[in-house]
Amino acid sequence: MNEPTPVRPRHGRGARERILKAATELFTAQGINATGIEQLSTVAGVSKRTLYQHFRSKDDLVVAYLRSLEDDHLPVVPASPAPAPASPREQLLAVFDWKPPEPTDPFRGCPFLNVSVEVPDPGHPAHELAAANKRGFARRLADIARQAGVADPESLGEQLALLFDGASARGTALNSGRTLVYARSVAESLVDAALADVGPASPR
Repeated sequence: MNEPTPVRPRHGRGARERILKAATELFTAQGINATGIEQLSTVAGVSKRTLYQHFRSKDDLVVAYLRSLEDDHLPVVPASPAPAPASPREQLLAVFDWKPPEPTDPFRGCPFLNVSVEVPDPGHPAHELAAANKRGFARRLADIARQAGVADPESLGEQLALLFDGASARGTALNSGRTLVYARSVAESLVDAALADVGPASPR
């Protein structure tokens, strides 16, 4: 694992971005609970006072960190009526092709699942945001399936989301992204069976 490199303390514009970048590196590498404010401020190159000027608490920083990742961890729903750049089948399966940004680092799986485990209180803002992301993940998959004409898009969305989350959690335990490859093969069977019922007019 590559250790985040502390930067020389700086002031002024860009401090918030550096803090979020440091949070992303540290939370991904070692988890939220193992990362302290002192380390965050050192790696970001800001004083603790500056950090607290941008984020009132570590909890606020965790929420901001998750918000910065939301769009990257949700399937892309094709705009309608514009044609989709890929078939619904390809879009539904593409979520299982996710690769960690640094292949040599330990496989950390889904950050939203990780936060929900590290922050178990369902009423905590970070846990609520993680749960909302997971609901949104299944909903976007269902939206893609619906555009393909699948008879029960909600069920297919939930099934694919469950496969992805299970593979992410297992991959974290085993330190292996191969679990997503196996999950993709199961997803192919589910998606193909659902699309087969749509008929020959379904885009494939």
